[in-house]
This record gives sequence, structure tokens and C-alpha cells, in this order.
Amino acid sequence: MSIEKKVWLISGFVTLGLAVVLFKLWIELNHFDEDPTQLPDQASVDAYLQDLPNFPGYQVKTGIFIKSFSFTGASDVHVSGYIWQHYEDGVHDAIKPAEGEVGFILPEAAEAASGLIEEAYRIDEGGSELIGWYFEQTLRQAFDYTSYPFDHKTVWVRFWPGEFDVNVALIPDFSAYPATGPNDIFGIDNRIVMGTWERENTYFDYRLSDLDTTLGIGKNEYQTNLPELHYNFVIKRNFANAFIVHMIPLIVVTMLLFGAVMTVTRRPNLVERHDFSTSSVIGTCSVLFFVILLAHVQLREGFAGSPVIYMESFFFLMYFLLLAVSVNTYFFAAEAVPSLWFIHYKDNLIPKACFWPFVLSCMVIITAYNLSLKDSPKDEVGIQVQN
Repeated sequence: MSIEKKVWLISGFVTLGLAVVLFKLWIELNHFDEDPTQLPDQASVDAYLQDLPNFPGYQVKTGIFIKSFSFTGASDVHVSGYIWQHYEDGVHDAIKPAEGEVGFILPEAAEAASGLIEEAYRIDEGGSELIGWYFEQTLRQAFDYTSYPFDHKTVWVRFWPGEFDVNVALIPDFSAYPATGPNDIFGIDNRIVMGTWERENTYFDYRLSDLDTTLGIGKNEYQTNLPELHYNFVIKRNFANAFIVHMIPLIVVTMLLFGAVMTVTRRPNLVERHDFSTSSVIGTCSVLFFVILLAHVQLREGFAGSPVIYMESFFFLMYFLLLAVSVNTYFFAAEAVPSLWFIHYKDNLIPKACFWPFVLSCMVIITAYNLSLKDSPKDEVGIQVQN
């Protein structure tokens, strides 16, 4: 077996192995870990509240049902649905909202005045009163897009009680749902239009407030370490859509670039057959550069203000490859810098054989780095509904 065949055989095996590793990393990157703060039942809520330094004087059962949601921007989500609360006679008389009033606040509402919260029903249940409201609000939240297109979004609705001068805790109305376990999806319409997203999970949890202010209510302590009820629904992006839109063009351009590298030769019969010239290869790289640049600009416009995302890293890799292929072609054709023996060896054999192993190695490193960022602990930030 000739040296050329051995080199190409090794290149093929390495490429295949790296492709398998990349595929496994993609599976791991697309995996979502359950939030350990989930509250699946009333017992977990009681245990949480018992551990608080100030046990709430009132507990109001609160439920939510999401009818629709849509992302109106990189940080805004428009949500509509129903929210209801149970007020027991003789227990919640002091905090029960009158007609036209609302028993909760959505602090993340970006445009509360243009939104809608109106009473939908008020039912006497004999010893308690059930009040339900229909709402439409745009909620704002800082979303993490660094793993795009393998990103998961936890869209949450954050509740404050309607009364600030009374220690009130809103608790989930578990009895309003058929099942609220860690793997159950509840509180969201089964026929909701998800677009490019898929439902992953739903759950309630608490997060302690950190306002660090009395809100002007002198008799109150600072509004910190108070339990804020959150309803969360986790969604994951439909990878197929993002793959078709962004990855397939990158793969096609990479294959065209590899084809340009394969035309680099000094053998007279191949030069004539491939019509090889330095200008033709560099011209091809120039055309491909503008193709990649336009696709990159389109991708970046969708994530304005976000740090470099996972998919964007491949565009930087393509820029480097375009430059590397152009430089390799010039040095080879001009027979410049004889010390760069790996360029001139066996008619540019090493750069040709190393093309796909190098590309896949970079993709594996980029993916492994993003996976490490995903697994690293993040500080919890008090924000709103997620995109």
C-alpha cells in the first residue's frame, strides 16, 4: 500500500471517530437536567415554608393555566391564560380582593398598562370563594442563548401577593391539576402552538426575594427572603429547524472548500484536468467568504446583545479555514518558504488529508467547551418569563 493510501486511510478513520464523538456531545448538549427546586406536592411546600425565618401569616392557593405564548423579542415573551386563587371565609377576609381588584402582581410585566388582567369568574364554593382572572402580559427575562441551537428555555411566571403590608405566601393549587410530579406537564394547553419549540417540563418552585428595600412601608423589614411563587414551563428548541437554516449551509460551504483544496496540485495532467490556478482557489474562497458573512450577520441579528453563541463559533472556524486554504494555496503554488515541508510534501498531501480531521477536531473542542459551560454552576438571577 502506498504512503498516500495509508495517509488517506488514517484520515478517514480519524474523521469517522471524531464524527461519532461530536454526535455524542450533541446528544449530551441537548439534554436537560431537572431543577432540584421543583415542588411536586403540598408536603414539599409545607416543608419549604416551615424552614423560612418568618412563617407567612396567610397562605393563598394560586393556580395558572397558559393558553398561549410567543416570543416578541430576544428578551420578551407574550403570555396569556388564566390565574385563579382560593380565599377561605373567616381566614382570608382581610386580604380578599373586591370586585375589580387583583389578588396578585406580575412584577416582570414589561408593559403592564398595555396588558390585560380582568376578572373572569367569581364562584362561591361554600366556605370559600374562588376568583379567576384572564390575563395577557408581556414578560421580560434575560435568556441564555450560548448553547443555540441546543438551548432550553425555562419560561416562568413570577407572582407577588397583592398585599405588601401583610405576610402572605402564594402556594400552588395542586388539586387543580391531574398530576404535578417531576415528569408531569401541567398548567399549559395541550394544543398550544409551539412554533420552533417543544414542551419539556412544567413545575412550581419558590425563589426568595432580594429587593433590599421596604418599598416605603416603614413598619416592614426589607423585602428580602420572602417566598416568591414561580410557575415554570421548560421548552427546548426544535434542532431540525435550526440545523436546516444554519448548519446545512455551513456543511455545504465546507465541502466546497474541501473541493477547492483537492484541486491544488503540481501534476501536469491534474492541473489541466482541474483547471487549477492560485487565483481560482483564492477567488472561490472570496465568494464563500461573503456567503458565510451574510449568513453570520443574519444569525447575529437574531441574538443581538447576546454573547458569542455555540453556532456562531462555527462561523469563526469557517473564516479561519478560508484564510488557511488561501495561504496554503499561495505558498504551495509559489513554492515559497521551502521550510514548510508539510505544504509541499507529496503534492500537498498533508493539508488535504488533515482537512476533515482538523474541522471535526475544532467542532469537538468547541462543543466540549460549551458543554462545560452548561454544566458549570450558575448564579441564580431573579428575572421574569423566559424566551
